[in-house]
Formats: sequence, structure tokens, C-alpha cells
Amino acid sequence: MSSVENRRGAAVGSSEGGPGGNAVGKMVAAPRNDVAAGILWVTLAMALFAGLAASSRMAMAYGYHPLQIAFFRFLSALVLMLPLLAWRGVALVKSNAPELYAIRASISLFSMTAWFWAISLIPLGELTAIGFLSPVFGTLAAIVILGEKVRARRWTAILVGFIGAMIMLRPGASPIGLGQYLALFSAFTGGVMAVLLKQLAGRDDPDKIVFLTTLIMTPLSLVPALFVWRVPTWELLPIITVVGLTGVLGHMCLARAFRAADASLVLTLEFSRLPFAVALGFVLFGELIDTWTWVGAAIIFASAVYIARREAKLRAEARRKEMEGG
Repeated sequence: MSSVENRRGAAVGSSEGGPGGNAVGKMVAAPRNDVAAGILWVTLAMALFAGLAASSRMAMAYGYHPLQIAFFRFLSALVLMLPLLAWRGVALVKSNAPELYAIRASISLFSMTAWFWAISLIPLGELTAIGFLSPVFGTLAAIVILGEKVRARRWTAILVGFIGAMIMLRPGASPIGLGQYLALFSAFTGGVMAVLLKQLAGRDDPDKIVFLTTLIMTPLSLVPALFVWRVPTWELLPIITVVGLTGVLGHMCLARAFRAADASLVLTLEFSRLPFAVALGFVLFGELIDTWTWVGAAIIFASAVYIARREAKLRAEARRKEMEGG
């Protein structure tokens, strides 16, 4: 994770469940509706998140285990956020919700480990496409964890999302390997983390959430990395720096996109991450994804966008009724 500059009350993810996941489902209040700026920022963010996956794959190409790369990713992000700590002071590390951070960090450890491991096993484009399931899983998690009521429209969107997953993975017609299962697990846990993030967002600001999560995740991710540790060489340093920078800058650009433009525009343009990932996969690693992956990804993404927009509409209606009642 990396520094995000959303307003208080925003939901901040992990693109990374993938890059904290999948970014679909993140909302901010009162966007300025500067369409050109929104398009620019979200496009830059998606390119940077694709770069995060590609640079991680390059680090693994030097023979480093995904568990070790995951640790370096958190360590580099933490180092890059130290100026934020210097600016905010000790207030940045104080929170009244330590139990939520502990739960989120524990889930994030498994989610990020699965994501980095999947990078080493399947094409970047396929990993990105599967990640679009995260908000679909998040809706299901909200039903179980928060007791949210989901009506027919969102249940239909969830069903459509899983149909897209079946089209993309085609169980029975093509083998589903460890990489696909890891990517699905990462998407699922990313959805769960988004639900926890909704609770944290009401207590702490986004920068604090991201910094504290990274601060906790760095030593936690070191533990499994020690079992596969290989002494890093100086040739790895530039790549790890890129891994950290793409994560940090990606979230900063995405935060600005949500501030500049309507959330529905940003959510729609997040699909651009897939062609960026496919292009980098092809140029750097000679990877290709088939037509069914594109079709399935488009269906999943459409479902995720509908869920996010429907939730935003319901929140707006609830706020309006509250104001009218007051």
C-alpha cells in the first residue's frame, strides 16, 4: 500500500488485492467534476498499477521468491512514506481502532502474498482481469460482516460477475492452475478488506489508514520472506524502487482522479488497467491473453461498476432522507 490523499470518509483500497487492490468501489464525497483532469489522473493511476505488477515480475525474474518481493514492496513503500510521518508527526501513528488494523493487516498479508505469487504464475493481463472480481466479493462480504441488505438488482449484478468469471476461467474446458486460484483468493480477500476499510474510513483519514497498514505489514511480511530469503544484490535496488514508486504514485493519482471527477467516470476508466497490463506483459514477457479473458473481464467489470454506482445511489438517497427527516 501507499499514500493516498482522499478526503476524510473516502473508502481507500488496495489496488493491489492487487495493488490495493482493486480500485473499483472506492468513492469520495463531493467530486469537482473536472472531466479532463479525472481522465488524466485515472489513466496515469492504471498505468502505474500495471507497472507495479510488471516490475514485481521483473524482480522475480532475478530469482527472488514472491514472498521476498512482497516484503520489499512494503518496505519500499514505508520508506517512501517517511516524509509523511515527518510532516504529520506522531499523530499519524495514533488510532482508536487497533483491533481493526490488526484484522485488516492479517487478511492483507494473505491477500498480498497470493497476489505476488500469482504474478509469477499467470499472465499479468489475466491476473488483472480476475482482480475485477474484488468488489463483487466485497458485496458478499458486506452482507455477511455488516449485515447489509442487498436487493434483486445487486444480486443480479453479483450473479453476472460470476458468470463473467466462468467465461474467463472456463472450468472444464481449460485447466485452472495454482496461479488462477491464488488470483481468485487475492480478489476475495481484497473484497473483505474493502469492507473493513469502510469501517476504518469513518475513524481515521486515508493517509493514516495506509501508513499504519504499511507499518504493520512490513514486519509481518518479513516473517514468511525469511524462509525463502536470498541476499539481495545492488542490481535489484532499481527494480524495488520502481515497485515502491509505482504503488505510491498510483494511489496518489487515483485519489486525485476521485477528487477531480465524478466517481462513475473514474470507475468506468479503471478498465484501462487491463490493456496496460496486457501491453506490458507482451512487451516485457511475451505474454498474450485470449479473447475469452477479455470478454469475461468486461462482464465482470460491468458488474462491479454497477454495484459501485448502485451503492453510491443508495448512500445518496439515505443522506437525503436523513436531511429531510432532520
